[in-house]
Amino acid sequence: MSSSGPWNDDLEHLERVLRQTEEVMRELGSARAEIAQVTGVGEAGGGMVRVMAGGGGRLKAITLNPRVMRLPAGELARQVMAATRAAQEAAGRRSYEIVERARARADSLPEPLDETYVRRRIEQVADEIDGFSPSP
Repeated sequence: MSSSGPWNDDLEHLERVLRQTEEVMRELGSARAEIAQVTGVGEAGGGMVRVMAGGGGRLKAITLNPRVMRLPAGELARQVMAATRAAQEAAGRRSYEIVERARARADSLPEPLDETYVRRRIEQVADEIDGFSPSP
């Protein structure tokens, strides 16, 4: 048998799928690391309340200008909540962009080999073997 043909086509296809899958896995790892570094910032009360949130929405810091303590307790709570929501939304938007970029790359992978394809290829190879007659 020659070195080209269906066997090599299958091998090349599998190698290509493997390479693409490895690239996507690396990119997903990079996306995960990038999301871990995301910081969203939210402000309220004219900048007197500042909140930082991470890519997963977890709060990283709350900074209060001392003047904000003059506000009634209910108003202070509303300002802190507003800044927190803004920080989490900002971090969420950035994380979503990162995830979508990674997902778009993952969507470019070829379709996985299904049972029908594999069965058909095995039958083709079996037919080729049946039709093979060694030369004298």
